[in-house]
Amino acid sequence: MKVFLELEQHLKSSSGASVVAIDNKIEQAMDLVKSHLMYAVREEVEVLKEQIKELIEKNSQLEQENTLLKTLASPEQLAQFQAQLQTSPSPPSSQPQGTTQPSQPASQGSGSSA
Repeated sequence: MKVFLELEQHLKSSSGASVVAIDNKIEQAMDLVKSHLMYAVREEVEVLKEQIKELIEKNSQLEQENTLLKTLASPEQLAQFQAQLQTSPSPPSSQPQGTTQPSQPASQGSGSSA
């Protein structure tokens, strides 16, 4: 903006007609930049909206899976899981899914037949 003002002051010392022409070209350039920026922002907003939608769907799916696993797990399994959460400094999502899921259905299957 400072450069624009300095340029404008310099050009005012020139003829009035050329100043008006240059002012118009600068205004057109600024409008063009503004429209390009608005287009880019709108495009980015659309991408982010889609990502949010996908994340909401994934979160809902994971919540349903979590609820199902909680209902299928025995009280002993839930207690063991809670103990693991308290002793583990890393979040449960960092653990590979393959290590916790096969043990639950296997023990659940043997627990329900007993």
